[in-house]
Amino acid sequence: MNIIKKKPSWIKVKLPMGKNYHNLQKLVSSHQLNTICQSASCPNIGECWEKGVATFMILGNICTRSCRFCGVKTGRPEEIDREEPKKVAESIKILKIKHAVLTSVNRDDLKDMGSSIWVQTIQKIRCLNPYITIESLIPDFKGNKKIIDKIINIQPEVISHNLETVSRLTKKIRIQAKYDRSLAVLQYIKEKNKNIRTKTGIMLGLGETKEEIIKTMKDIRKAKVDIFTMGQYLQPSFKHYPVRFFISPKQFKELKKIGLEMGFKYVESGPLVRSSYHAEKHVK
Repeated sequence: MNIIKKKPSWIKVKLPMGKNYHNLQKLVSSHQLNTICQSASCPNIGECWEKGVATFMILGNICTRSCRFCGVKTGRPEEIDREEPKKVAESIKILKIKHAVLTSVNRDDLKDMGSSIWVQTIQKIRCLNPYITIESLIPDFKGNKKIIDKIINIQPEVISHNLETVSRLTKKIRIQAKYDRSLAVLQYIKEKNKNIRTKTGIMLGLGETKEEIIKTMKDIRKAKVDIFTMGQYLQPSFKHYPVRFFISPKQFKELKKIGLEMGFKYVESGPLVRSSYHAEKHVK
């Protein structure tokens, strides 16, 4: 498999700078919080943090799974921080965030897979920030419906779960995850509560074909998903799955048009798009 080292001209990441960025950085550090922005080396961290938007990652920063695309550490997680829900909620209040995005590492080591902390965090956020809207970017919880029900019952405005790639590449890229299981999770959420917006995303440049992308989009629409995101995969380190090719902005634009014609409410499609990019727009 060829490793592409040189990035095209349209892959340009803005350097983090500005007062808001540094204030948020200090807050995250002082409260010992984790963000997917940092852990996954998101290319939009400068833009989003300057706007006061961050995706908080709960349940620690060590994942029990070892997906080949992901920059988050993998291994044996530390003990749960029982004060984390309060810390996250207080930070959101200080930042005056009106739309919060939460995600987490996979905690397959826990009996409830961390769902109790998910619920406590959302409850605490709403208690301190009564007018906030919330997106929960959840793991697949191994398809356990009783656990998924806990997230549905707390009613975040958006529940997202990323498919990440096409069916053929899922075993190579996600390893412990399953394409059909992820689709089933998304469909189950919508069936249980049609008022909750569902969302998923995939990365491009892993070796998929255009036909496979469109087939994946059709599968996602069949599961009644409302919001769909597509972005260019960027290799976090030489140990991770290599980039096979880069998708041009023109191709991303074409795929967005196809997605909107399929009936998605929102399609975010571009080289630097990540699942939480422009997340505040998806609740309108």
